[in-house]
Amino acid sequence: MLWVLPVAPSSRLRLLASSPSFSVVAASPILLTSPFSASPSYCLSFYRPPTSKPLLFLSKNPMTSWLGKLGFGSRTPDTTSVENSSSSASITQGPDDDIPAPGQEFSQFGAGCFWGVELAYQRVPGVTKTEVGYSQGFLHNPSYEDVCSGTTNHVEVVRIQYDPKECSYETLLDVFWGRHDPTTLNRQGNDVGAQYRSGIYYYTPEQENAAKESAEKQQQLLNRKIVTEILPAKKFYRAEDYHQQYLEKGGRFGFKQSAGKGCNDPIRCYG
Repeated sequence: MLWVLPVAPSSRLRLLASSPSFSVVAASPILLTSPFSASPSYCLSFYRPPTSKPLLFLSKNPMTSWLGKLGFGSRTPDTTSVENSSSSASITQGPDDDIPAPGQEFSQFGAGCFWGVELAYQRVPGVTKTEVGYSQGFLHNPSYEDVCSGTTNHVEVVRIQYDPKECSYETLLDVFWGRHDPTTLNRQGNDVGAQYRSGIYYYTPEQENAAKESAEKQQQLLNRKIVTEILPAKKFYRAEDYHQQYLEKGGRFGFKQSAGKGCNDPIRCYG
C-alpha cells in the first residue's frame, strides 16, 4: 500500500525519521501547503511491503518522488524571464531541424514503449539508423522522468533514418501498424499514459498523404476506431543513452535480441 502525505519540514520529520517503523532515504522541500503549518512542506511517501515494515521515502527531487510519479510533482520552473519560456516553447513546438545523411530521409513513429518499436525498425532492410527519443511536448530538453510524469505531453518516438531507394515509406507504415494496437488511446498493453499514444509524425507532404491513406485502409480492417494522430514531426529530443538500442543490448534481463536485417524472431518488449 502507498501513502503520500505533506508533512512539516522540522520536528515532525525528525520524529518520523527516528521512529523504528520507518526507513528514511532522503528529504527535500517542495511547494505544498502543509496541514501542520503554513511554511513549505516536504513530500512524504512511504510504502508498506506485504511482509516488512513500511519504507519512508523523502525524495531529493519531486519529479522522482512518488508524488511526482503520480503526476503531482513538476520541475521547478525557470522563471528567469518570460522570454526564455516563450523561446523554449517555440523550440519544442518547432520542426525537427536535424538533417539526415545524404540520400537518406527521416520518419518518426510513436507506438507505445519505444524499446520494442525501435528493434522492429532496426530489422527493416534499408533502415540505416534508429534513435529513440521524445517529441510533441512542451518542455525543452525533457528527461525520461519528466516524460513519465505525464505533465509534458511528450510521446515516446523512434526516429528512423532510411534509404528511400531500398526502403519505401509505405514499408515503414506497414511495420508501424503491425507493431501495436492503434485503437487504444494513450495505452499499449500494460503501458498507460500519453507518452505511449499512437502517432505518425511526417516530414514531408508526401509522407503526410501516405500516412493518411494508409490509416484509411487500416481502418477498413478494424472494427474499432483508430486513434492514431498524424501530425508534422516536431523537435526530436534524443533519449538517454541507456534507452538506445535497448533490446539489442540485452534489455532488462541481459538477453540480447537480434537486430539483424530481416530477422523475424518474436520481440520481447522488456528484454
